[in-house]
Amino acid sequence: MPLRVTFELEDKDLQFFRANIRQAQKKAGSSSAEEITSKAEEMIADVRAGSVPAFVEQRIDRVQSLVDMVRDAEWQLAAKERKDVLAALAYFADPQDIIPDSVPVLGYIDDAIMIELVVSELKHEIDSFDDFCKYRAEERARNRNPNLSREQYLGIKRRQLHERMRRRRASKRASAGASARRTRVRLF
Repeated sequence: MPLRVTFELEDKDLQFFRANIRQAQKKAGSSSAEEITSKAEEMIADVRAGSVPAFVEQRIDRVQSLVDMVRDAEWQLAAKERKDVLAALAYFADPQDIIPDSVPVLGYIDDAIMIELVVSELKHEIDSFDDFCKYRAEERARNRNPNLSREQYLGIKRRQLHERMRRRRASKRASAGASARRTRVRLF
């Protein structure tokens, strides 16, 4: 019989997790983007190959999206956004995080929580990247303006999506300042 667990993280709780992301980032400080993404992919592979709780499996694709976002040369993620994504991935690259991943059943609870937080924090980046991937797939199907080259088409879409991402992030920051922030995390 499955058990549903729901809880809220208050500001002080969120600060704790953000501090752990910063700590992981410092620990990975001299690591290259490739080293961080490779280690994050190792964690993803371990999750997919191992016997981990379903609540982790259900979230792990979002971490892969972050890796793909950093590695995608056509996406050309700007330095600031790239740094934010790598900071998040640095946490997943460390198997000795808040709860070591080697602890049966519980080892990935912190990772599941962190995935929820990272997805919430980087929602606009993830949404924009997902849309870019859709536009690229459309382009491959030649469903675009025939007067534009592939590079021109993707360049226009990329600029539009980067601009949308930054606009939405600015709007989110403005509205977050006006209200208390609580994040509900649901583990299935």
